Amino acid sequence: GAPNVSTATAVREQHGHDESMHPCAPQDVVVWPQAVGQVQELAALCHHCRVPMVPFGTGTGLEGGVNAVQGGICFDLSRMDTIAELSLEDFSVTVEPGVTRKALNKHLRGTGLWFPVGTV
Repeated sequence: GAPNVSTATAVREQHGHDESMHPCAPQDVVVWPQAVGQVQELAALCHHCRVPMVPFGTGTGLEGGVNAVQGGICFDLSRMDTIAELSLEDFSVTVEPGVTRKALNKHLRGTGLWFPVGTV
């Protein structure tokens, strides 16, 4: 329930487009899971009911991947923002999906490591 679920038009429209040229195609509902178990339960329910799942990070994509052309449920993962483990020895870090590049670099400050924006 609220504040972890919204069907408000403004919230759905915010999550129904990214930085691409594609027009807004909002989901039917936006949810903010806060733990892996919640994501698993929501995904199982969506699969069982054949409801599309649309993951949402920061909305900065350029491909239109958050556009819900068939409706569905938006999984806004921004509240899953824990940095679980950092290993300086092997240059690895375990993060939840809501951790942003800026938050990770703030956490890494002082270690000599950083996570750059890469291009291919």
